[in-house]
Amino acid sequence: MAADRTQSESADSRYFSFGRFLRQRFGTRVYRVTIDAGFTCPNVDGTVAVGGCVYCDNRSFSPNRRLPRQTIRDQVARGIALLQKRYRADKFIAYFQAATNTYAPVDKLKRLYDEALDHPNIVGLAIGTRPDCVPDPVLDLIEDYARRYYVCLELGLQTIHDRSLEWMNRGDTFASFVDAVGRCRGRDLDVCAHVILGLPGESHADMMATADALASLPVDAVKIHNLHVVRDTPLEKMYADGQVRMFTFEEYVQVVCDFLERLPASMVIQRLSGDAPPKYLVAPEWCLNKQALLEAIRHELVRRDSRQGPTVPNRPAFNKFFPSWGTHSAADFRIMDDHRTNFHVFVCSLLPRL
Repeated sequence: MAADRTQSESADSRYFSFGRFLRQRFGTRVYRVTIDAGFTCPNVDGTVAVGGCVYCDNRSFSPNRRLPRQTIRDQVARGIALLQKRYRADKFIAYFQAATNTYAPVDKLKRLYDEALDHPNIVGLAIGTRPDCVPDPVLDLIEDYARRYYVCLELGLQTIHDRSLEWMNRGDTFASFVDAVGRCRGRDLDVCAHVILGLPGESHADMMATADALASLPVDAVKIHNLHVVRDTPLEKMYADGQVRMFTFEEYVQVVCDFLERLPASMVIQRLSGDAPPKYLVAPEWCLNKQALLEAIRHELVRRDSRQGPTVPNRPAFNKFFPSWGTHSAADFRIMDDHRTNFHVFVCSLLPRL
């Protein structure tokens, strides 16, 4: 399908869903039209690594990468036509989804983004990318669009733990994410972090530390994914060899609810699970039934008499204590990963240096 529909509203009252956010902003339902502009990634082409992330095959989550390549304009027109026919939709966000969608010279990016925004029904722009691929000239370009459209920059964090990023062949660090988020401040765009739960070697405390870090940073939204196995990836072999295991349905429901409880109520939850088409998915099969998962999450939050946000630790305000964010070294941010400290303690440890 040519668009990524927002999450079901069955659990909407228990967390701040993307659908609710868009209705509040635009007064109606808004749908994302996915675009594949043919980008690659710096951990694929040898710039920082080769082979890409161990779990990734862009065909498994980008519908347009499974089709013969079309122009940006044709992809947008096709996606809008399908969604208008199915949902009678009127407003759309152009979503550059596959690979690293800022990994090109600024003039090329401008041409591609302009082409996507040329359709009169496009009201916003979403750009999926890596924290190490948003230099200031690229952010300046995106900021210019944010003056005229809703803009969401999706940064692939995955986890705050550098050892996990190294395992997945990410070729990036948590410090890079923090730097990118800091440089996005004041540019009138939303920042959305991608997170993966269930990475090998990560304890429950490790995953909650990632939630705490997000809650402490000026991040507007999050996409939460369960680790899942896609065919023809290095992770498939690891899974077949018994080197990694996937969450059970019940385990994931518990962990994702714990994660939600630690996020501020104002943070938009754009996604609560990851999956792939049956043709590409190896495991776990339960992630194919999104409605059942969302219902289970809702039931668990109701059982707990809980919702997004009640256990967010009391932390100093980001804007008050970090007016010069981005000046700290990578060593500062490794403190958290090395010692697995609560992010509140980590933040307070930096205050005397400011």
